[in-house]
Amino acid sequence: MSWIASLAPVAVVLPLLGAAGTFLLRRHAVAQRIISIAVVAVVLALESLMLASVWDGGATAVLLGGWAPPFGITMVVDQFSALMLVVSSVVSLAVLIYATSQGAADGDDDGPVSIFFPAYLILVAGVSNAFLAGDLFNLYVGFEILLTASYVLLTLGGSPERVRAGTTYVVISIVSSLLFLTAIAMIYGATGTVNMADLAVKLGELPAGTQTVLHLMLLCAFGIKAAVFPLSFWLPDSYPTAPAPVTAVFAGLLTKVGVYAIIRTQTLLFPDDRLDDLLLWVALATMVVGILGAVAQTDIKRMLSFTLTSHIGFMILGVGLGSRAGLAAAIYYVVHHIVVQTSLFLVVGLMERRAGSSNLDRLGSLAKVAPLLAVLYFIPAMNLAGIPPFSGFLGKLGLVDAAVRDGGWLAWTLVVGGMVTSLLTLLAVARVFNRGFWRPASEAESPDPLLLMAEAQDGSRVRTYQVVADRPESRFSDRGDVAVLPSGMVWCTGALVAVGVALTVFAGPLFGYADRAADALTHPQQYIEAVLGGHDVPAHHGGSGTGSDAGGEH
Repeated sequence: MSWIASLAPVAVVLPLLGAAGTFLLRRHAVAQRIISIAVVAVVLALESLMLASVWDGGATAVLLGGWAPPFGITMVVDQFSALMLVVSSVVSLAVLIYATSQGAADGDDDGPVSIFFPAYLILVAGVSNAFLAGDLFNLYVGFEILLTASYVLLTLGGSPERVRAGTTYVVISIVSSLLFLTAIAMIYGATGTVNMADLAVKLGELPAGTQTVLHLMLLCAFGIKAAVFPLSFWLPDSYPTAPAPVTAVFAGLLTKVGVYAIIRTQTLLFPDDRLDDLLLWVALATMVVGILGAVAQTDIKRMLSFTLTSHIGFMILGVGLGSRAGLAAAIYYVVHHIVVQTSLFLVVGLMERRAGSSNLDRLGSLAKVAPLLAVLYFIPAMNLAGIPPFSGFLGKLGLVDAAVRDGGWLAWTLVVGGMVTSLLTLLAVARVFNRGFWRPASEAESPDPLLLMAEAQDGSRVRTYQVVADRPESRFSDRGDVAVLPSGMVWCTGALVAVGVALTVFAGPLFGYADRAADALTHPQQYIEAVLGGHDVPAHHGGSGTGSDAGGEH
């Protein structure tokens, strides 16, 4: 394996060092922005090299502190973790540029403040650590790092609404962390180890009832973090209150870390199919309940928050099928959803900035006022809904194909549920496009004066001092002549939308990679040997998803 993969700890240490540097420079906003962007860009470059080193297979374990496994801290780079690292850093870099552009345009008014950059880099470090963790306790540490940073980011500005939402988020996160820590303690008490490769050998020796209890505890802990039904009630009330860049990175990444943990533990620690049916029922409920909540919303941020939880169900479907084909489609869909969901929240941030609100009742004429914004919304919206030929359609097609190969009645029920969810997703995003972009602003309830003036001038740019002079009640009355849509915010949003399109253009190679990653997950011999140095793989790991068309009976 290439020596590049052995640099995995740098992906965690560098953002932490960057966070320390930006905190020391908290009175120098320009220096903070430069350091933050440079750090995330370097981390992305390193992770891209790591992805290239494992593109055709293999795994590398990095042992920290000189302790032989299963003792000490182990970081593991394989196809699945490398892919998640790269995608998360692409999204993190795009959101960071968006945030810095917003802050530069507004003088950091209601945007990034001095503590934003240290907290953001700590979040990046926590996400990277979670993806690289080779033992359950280090995975727990990764979760705690990113959650601690998210507490700060969620309550930026200290408004009552954000503090109230942040309180709920903190309480739920602490409960899930306590459950996870309790599960780790019980696993250690039963096996004497928390190293995941070692657990892959030892958990199979425990009684079936003990395995089921430990499995359920981990699923509950990760289910809260991934926002699966019925553990997703906290998300729609927490995410929409945060600043646009924070909401975007939360929506794109935080729940996917939970999904990653479910996939990793499901395939490595509990490869049997005892809880597969339960996962399929959870997937169905998550899809249907989430999308029913989405179609009932008038606020776009809340609507997207409900679609976020709904589409987690598609990923859990791939896991619950327990086959290589299902896992491959789930991996592709995770990548698709990270990019597309983040893009949509960034676009909504631009809409809110241009129109003064994210409430559909107050929007209109945006297609006339800001045609580029209409394009930036339309592409990821159709992608999320699964309209051909976008990556959302291809990912769902892969999941449907895996479910059909499964052949069980529950799998077919999930196929129907997925189709209904996709149609309702299309209804939700199309309603936003119809009312927000095509309806005349004059027909909306209390539209912002800036929007009305821009509509009256046939889309030509209206400077805010004109609005302030005529309509002092505008939200810009205390800002002076700020840029309505800063070019940096628009261009990085457009770049992320283009990445979503690239997932369609390069779907063949990406699906091939996802299939190889799924094969490595269902046959974890290389992972275990990379960590333990050739330890015999237990026999029960050979029965999960053998072959490209493998599927279990449900």
